[in-house]
Amino acid sequence: MTTKLNELSNHPGARRARKRVGRGIGSGSGKTSGRGHKGQKSRAGVALKGFEGGQMPIYRRLPWRGFWNPTQSRYQVVNLGRLQKAIDRGKLDPAKPINEAVLCETGIVTHLRDGVRLLAKGEIKTKLTLEVTGASKAAIEAIEKAGGRVTVSKPVKIDTGEKAGESGDN
Repeated sequence: MTTKLNELSNHPGARRARKRVGRGIGSGSGKTSGRGHKGQKSRAGVALKGFEGGQMPIYRRLPWRGFWNPTQSRYQVVNLGRLQKAIDRGKLDPAKPINEAVLCETGIVTHLRDGVRLLAKGEIKTKLTLEVTGASKAAIEAIEKAGGRVTVSKPVKIDTGEKAGESGDN
């Protein structure tokens, strides 16, 4: 039996009905609608989070730590041991060149972000030809030791024509 789209409904008890407040004293949440009596919290538009009675709040007492770098490169990390497991399971073909698109298709990498960086955790026994955005020296050495080759293509940064600390408005 197939279900029609216009006949779909939730299982019983899957969704709780919204509580209708302010509908008379017989409902159990009439008059003050469960907000108690008077005061700031009984009214709409209350913003008391972080308010400490006029004392300097903790989020202003504590110093700032660190910063967020908007130009930082975020690589997807792949370890040698993970590559070897994928080869052993038959997900990767070591005879063909392996690039970032192949790693994404096989599910070894989920999101490419700014590229793939190869790290040397684990060991590799198979001869591979890899094309990645970045790789550690130890990872390159391990793959070359196994008879393979790594091509590293660093991402090209866009040159604005300005040197560091120099601006055009003098």
